[in-house]
Amino acid sequence: MDTARTMTAAVSRDGDWYVARCLEVEVTSQGTSVEEALANLREALELYFEDDAAPVPFEHPLVTPIEIRIPA
Repeated sequence: MDTARTMTAAVSRDGDWYVARCLEVEVTSQGTSVEEALANLREALELYFEDDAAPVPFEHPLVTPIEIRIPA
C-alpha cells in the first residue's frame, strides 16, 4: 500500500545546474531548471524508498537562517 509523505527539499544553483537535496534523508538530484531538479529528486526519493520494505522513520529538520561574520 502506497503512503504519501511530505519531505523538505533545498534547491541551490551550481553553475548551469540546479541541485535539489532532501533534508530528511541523504538523497540529491539535479536538473537544468528548479522544476526539473525537483522532479528528478522526487523520482530519486521514490526509488530510494522503494528498496526499503519497512517504513523509514524521519523527522523534519529545523530550517532557519544563521548570521556569520566573514572577514573583509
